Amino acid sequence: MKDIPVHQLKKRGNVGLEIWRYYAGDIRPNSDEKGVMKAHRDDHYIFFVVDAGDAALMIDFDEVTFFPNALYYILPGQVHKGISDERAAGWFLAVDTMLVPPDCRKVFEGQLVLQKPHMLDDMQMKQCMDLLSLLYQRFLDYEKSTFNVSVVHSLLQSFIGIAAGCYAGVNNTAIQVSRPVELSQMFKQLLVDNYVAIKSPSVYAGMLNVSESYLNEALKKTTGLSVSYWILNEVMLEAKRLLYYSEQNVKGIAHVLGYDDHAYFSRLFKKAEGITPLTFRATYRK
Repeated sequence: MKDIPVHQLKKRGNVGLEIWRYYAGDIRPNSDEKGVMKAHRDDHYIFFVVDAGDAALMIDFDEVTFFPNALYYILPGQVHKGISDERAAGWFLAVDTMLVPPDCRKVFEGQLVLQKPHMLDDMQMKQCMDLLSLLYQRFLDYEKSTFNVSVVHSLLQSFIGIAAGCYAGVNNTAIQVSRPVELSQMFKQLLVDNYVAIKSPSVYAGMLNVSESYLNEALKKTTGLSVSYWILNEVMLEAKRLLYYSEQNVKGIAHVLGYDDHAYFSRLFKKAEGITPLTFRATYRK
């Protein structure tokens, strides 16, 4: 392939998530004739809960194996492909990054080693399976009730909180990461805390004591995308959160995000998301 494909969640729905129950032998989207997932990146989070069988994925050149009761996540930008995922059964959940709370993102993105599957105990496993089953049912019916999208997102937040709690404090040193991966993670942590005030790639590079070109090279190597992309992406994530969760108008949201010219902010949002801020709000709140 000429470029590693990037799968975009917004092309598959408008509620910020996708969920399905999979079984051994299923042929799933973006897989070959044997049902094995092709190498790609996602612009969103992926969560798996395995309850039967076994599976293996290649995540950024490291093989990760799953067994029953395993919880796992894949970060936006990580290159992954299936090796033997057709033997497993469980839940698949794709989540727009805007729906992952910042404190949870710090847990998921703060690992300085490649994340490993977390083994759930029997009670945790039952809680996750029950919660995901309910989430799936409400997801299928989200258009049937005025408040169902809010219910779906609330159930999703509960699952993400459980997952983040499982990984919080984990200090896994089994798989060491490269300097570009470490630098990318440090940049993302800085970005989460500073994107409103700082939107210049060169300033972030200075904060990390590297050149702008080296930081850009590291980000492109580990995520396939530039420093500028990730800065804009973080701004757009917060813009979408504010449009969905708050009652502020577009001018107020632009000001909160550091833009004095709300018309410029609206153009920036439309260019990045393909729709205007108000259309986004109406779509997500329907």
